[in-house]
Formats: sequence, structure tokens, C-alpha cells
Amino acid sequence: MGNGLEVKMTRRLFYISFPDTSEKAFLRYRVEGDRMYLEATYTPPQHRGKGIGRLLVEAALKYAEEKGLKIVPICSYAIYYFIKHPEKRTLLAEEYQNANLEELFRKALEEEKKRGH
Repeated sequence: MGNGLEVKMTRRLFYISFPDTSEKAFLRYRVEGDRMYLEATYTPPQHRGKGIGRLLVEAALKYAEEKGLKIVPICSYAIYYFIKHPEKRTLLAEEYQNANLEELFRKALEEEKKRGH
């Protein structure tokens, strides 16, 4: 990546390590059948607003495309990504392609606030 950050992947996470902290930004996911569920994203506060979440989601989308998986966005940031990038909605599971993503985003935010995220 041009900014010197590298997205790495494990069986459950896409993540980015930062040279200035032991914390990592991550996107937690799971694959079931032909679907990839984007469950949670986190970026350390000092790195927010710099496009880190976008890098993580785009790495997940690339992986999903390579494996023939459809995306189910669960966390608010993943939903937000598809609101901001409607051209990528073809990667979503069919029932999400024409869904009211703004409503899903609002509900996801409410749920995350209840859980303290």
C-alpha cells in the first residue's frame, strides 16, 4: 500500500499493525458457505479518520471476490462502506443489494452503542 501500511489476514481477521503502537486495526469476519460476514471493525483512536477502515474492508472484498463469496455487512462501518460505494453493492449477498442500507446502518450503530462499542 502506498501509505506503508500492510493489511494482513488470519482465519478470522484482516488487520493492520502500526509502528507507533502495539494496537492493531482490524476487521473481524467469518465465512459460512458462500458468504463472508463482516462482523466488526476497530481502529485505534489515534489512527481514525485516515482511511484505515476502508483499507480493511477493501482487502476483505478482494478476498471475497477471489473466493466467489458474497458479503453480508453486519458492523456499522461495513454497511457505511457500501453506502459510500454503491458501485460495490454487486458484491453483497442478494438480499442486501437493494436493501435500505441507511436503515441497516442506523440499526447497527444503535446495537453497537448498546454493547459499548
